[in-house]
Amino acid sequence: MAEGKKGMRIGESVFSICYLLFDLAAGIIFLYHGEERLFLLYGAMTLLLGCGDAFHLVPRVVKNIKGESPRVVWWMDFGLAVTSVTMTVFYILLFYIWKIQNSNPAAVFTGVIWGTALARIAICLLPQNDWFKGGNKRLSLCRNIIFSIIGIAEIILFLISGGSYGITMAVCIFFSFLFYIPVTLFAKENPKIGMLMIPKTIMYVIMISLGLSMLG
Repeated sequence: MAEGKKGMRIGESVFSICYLLFDLAAGIIFLYHGEERLFLLYGAMTLLLGCGDAFHLVPRVVKNIKGESPRVVWWMDFGLAVTSVTMTVFYILLFYIWKIQNSNPAAVFTGVIWGTALARIAICLLPQNDWFKGGNKRLSLCRNIIFSIIGIAEIILFLISGGSYGITMAVCIFFSFLFYIPVTLFAKENPKIGMLMIPKTIMYVIMISLGLSMLG
């Protein structure tokens, strides 16, 4: 049993490291093609995603390899706070990637995405979140209801744009939220739910790969 758990921890750590290296490499490739605004935005979005996730994933890898310690737990909690903000900015950048490829959306979409994103970031910065004391369930629910509105808006936009790119992006956004929400709400009580972060991360890899596929 212990060997099985150790194998799972090692497998998770290898996956996390490969994901972060993929983000770094993809971000550099996008910026290399930075003469086009589309790829400049893709590069910024990809590197932001990887850097934000690193704040949580690196200490988690350390925990899996060396065991839990107060210092590692602190960094993991800090990483959750950081990724809550960086993921929000990620979707703002994704919205502008959509705008480059499509006609300007109705003003309501711009207002909804910016309004909900700023509201979520403001809530994330409140000390009442108790990031280092197990979290605040009520604020977590509030943050993620707002976050879901961003996701729904962008799913609609990419479905409207159509084509294999738009539909695949919409599907990836949908499933990334489907896997993410249970983790952020229930993983503290049931750590096994945290494994949903692996398929959620795969959705992000596909989203980034869609951008790489457009490089000439």
